[in-house]
Amino acid sequence: MGSLLALVSSVLWGAADYIGGNLSKRFKSIAVTGVSQSIGLLFGIAIVLISGSYIAPTLNWNGYFLPGIIAGIAGFLGLTSFYAGLATGRMGVVSPISSLGALLPFTIALIGGERPMRLQLLGMVIALIGGFCASGPELNNGLPVKPLFYALGATFGFGIALTFMAKGSETSPLLTMTMMRVTSVSICILIALRYRQIGGFKLKDLPMLAFIGVADFLANYLLGLATTKGLVSIAMVLGSLFPIVTAVLAFKFLHERLHKVQYLGILFAIIGVVMISLA
Repeated sequence: MGSLLALVSSVLWGAADYIGGNLSKRFKSIAVTGVSQSIGLLFGIAIVLISGSYIAPTLNWNGYFLPGIIAGIAGFLGLTSFYAGLATGRMGVVSPISSLGALLPFTIALIGGERPMRLQLLGMVIALIGGFCASGPELNNGLPVKPLFYALGATFGFGIALTFMAKGSETSPLLTMTMMRVTSVSICILIALRYRQIGGFKLKDLPMLAFIGVADFLANYLLGLATTKGLVSIAMVLGSLFPIVTAVLAFKFLHERLHKVQYLGILFAIIGVVMISLA
């Protein structure tokens, strides 16, 4: 069950990143992040109210409040860096490096005592390699400083966010995600007040922003839930396969050609997922 939730999370993230990356070519990445996550927050609050799952926050590391705040700050910085990197047009640099953010919670989980079976561990390594290759790494023209800077920012942001998201999910995945959005939206409001604008979006952009916000919230929630249904290390690896979805959508709708290394990466990812499932 946990593996399936993580895979669904990966699909939602990949779709949201595809649309978010395209919007960031026309609008500032921080505006795309801010508006979409504001919509995600409204969606999260609605789910909390409907489900009646509210739990009073506690100021310690064993609840959802503090981990949610840290995950929200790190996730906001990571996503903004990721969209800004995609907007440079060097997806082949930004996407593969960003996908490695899962290595941080993966490593922490193993250090913390998780012991996957050998077949699972081998499957996770193969899946990680597959996700990296499927992103279409482009090193022929070197590593340009600006896209590399954004990619590293996204990697560390995602890694820290995923680590604390898993921690908060031990108490409540839904409230952890909602707290993340409260934090990131608060940052966005401060930025909007400073610059007195919200990005210059038009009404026709609202459906895409809404999809990004809802899909990203659900992806975070499902991955957080997945960490409570099985090994955190497995959930993080499967959740990191989102670049495959982004690449396939770009191939389908933008007619971007998939390189041989991407086909190989997709094959590796499938093999890795099968090995994890069979173990």
